[in-house]
Amino acid sequence: MRKTLTIIICLVCLAAFALADMLMGDVHVSLFHPDDLGRTLLLDFRLPRVVTAILAGAGLALSGLQMQSIFRNPLADPHIMGVSAGAGFGAALVSMAIPSAGMLALSAHVGTAVAAMLGAALSSLVIILISRRFGDSSTMLVFGVLLGYIFSAASSVISYFASARDLKVFYSWSAGSFSANSWVAIAVLALALLISVVLAVMNMHALDALLFGDEYARLGGLNVKRSRMISIVSCCVFTGAATALCGPLGFVGIISPHIARSMTGSSVHSNMIVPVMLVGAVICLAADVLSLAWSIPLPVGSTMSLIGIPVVFYILIKDRNA
Repeated sequence: MRKTLTIIICLVCLAAFALADMLMGDVHVSLFHPDDLGRTLLLDFRLPRVVTAILAGAGLALSGLQMQSIFRNPLADPHIMGVSAGAGFGAALVSMAIPSAGMLALSAHVGTAVAAMLGAALSSLVIILISRRFGDSSTMLVFGVLLGYIFSAASSVISYFASARDLKVFYSWSAGSFSANSWVAIAVLALALLISVVLAVMNMHALDALLFGDEYARLGGLNVKRSRMISIVSCCVFTGAATALCGPLGFVGIISPHIARSMTGSSVHSNMIVPVMLVGAVICLAADVLSLAWSIPLPVGSTMSLIGIPVVFYILIKDRNA
């Protein structure tokens, strides 16, 4: 009953924020009787922005749910494994170190996105190789954090020697945005989400067992390494695509599972997958609406922090008092 009520509430909020997001912009557009300019704005700019936010939020929230389960850490999220930092390294390399490579793409935005996706793929490959060698979740967590620091340090070194023009391209991407994505890019993001969801559904009973610890899961006949690798692949595939196309987006993966658990009253993954994806989509749409509510739009990454940081503080205080 609570799961159904949660889904209904999230769908209502999703529709409300999607409508508000479609109406946000310097030019007022009627949704029901738009003129030619209005149709162009709605179909080519605002609707892609809304769809991107929904897909990004749903996938990052699902990735956060899996990360918190396999590491049994309430503050784990996709960024903790270094995937976003790897994407940032790829973007920095193309936009600053070898900016002429961006000319091979259709635009600087596309070149940066492709490079970010390749960087995320590189970090994902390293994580998968580590997961095959080490089965301990704590060891993998440390490796993920260190991998993130390595890629971040490399990006900082590159930016130190970059020109002001190249820095602008990189920091424009790193600020985070749901805009400027074509329908082809959105299709790629949707495909990544589909792969992530399929893997998560296949692995959801294993994730339930991992919540009780590796030893309990092994006693139940679970192949812990294999199950953990499936979840890591699921997270890396989507996080890489989302980071490449939207920039680094923090907090969605951390706070969405906690909100969904509170609303559903359950930690069972079969009850959590749909609600957590809807919660993540609502959070990203809310952050996008908040970013566009100013005379000069704010970066989505900043408004996401304004939403996420108070929730993280609440989680920390709640766990300390528990």
